[in-house]
Amino acid sequence: MSAPLLHDPAALLERPGTRRSAVRGSGRRSMPAPAIAAPRMALVADFLAIAALDPAVESLRAAPAPARLLVGGEVVEHAADFEQTRTDEPGLLVDVVAEADLARHPFRVAYVAGEPVVAEDGRRFVIESAATLRAEPRISTVRLVMACRRTFVSAGDRVRILHYLDECGTGRLVECAAVVQNAVDGVAAVLALAVEGLVAVDIGRPIVPETPVRRRPLPFADPFGF
Repeated sequence: MSAPLLHDPAALLERPGTRRSAVRGSGRRSMPAPAIAAPRMALVADFLAIAALDPAVESLRAAPAPARLLVGGEVVEHAADFEQTRTDEPGLLVDVVAEADLARHPFRVAYVAGEPVVAEDGRRFVIESAATLRAEPRISTVRLVMACRRTFVSAGDRVRILHYLDECGTGRLVECAAVVQNAVDGVAAVLALAVEGLVAVDIGRPIVPETPVRRRPLPFADPFGF
């Protein structure tokens, strides 16, 4: 994504685990803990992380100006949470909504019915909730990639990885990791470049040796015309 995100989404993805103690000798089965609804800010962090790794997202800005949306033959003015500039459609308006707030959302009926909501200027409007943002295997892949963000990648390894991708076009993750010489974990080094936006990986599938890796367009003018 060429424009920087509003804040580091990866920092918000670190969640302490919950610890459950086993019940022994009671002869009774412990009831499963009720699912805890994800708070909105946690969902926003997931949304930003996904946007950062999605090569179709060119830029992202918060609180865009209100748009006139066509819903069921009526025009409704609504200010979305985010606007994405994308390569695969004119633009995308997004609300990130916690499950508890869906019932109060003005476009809940259209969301539940799966009816498209489009602005007068052609931008599509969508609601992102826990059901969409935390769908598997994407969310696990995103978190695995983001976990590599602090991996140090030397100048030599950067050049070797990117040059390899320039030569082959798209390489397998295991092959890209094989050209790394200085990092302890070659896979983590490649995924760290994905967090920086220099390479793209398929976040819609699990991380495996065959995961395709390719270069992303530079977010600035290349003086050498590569």
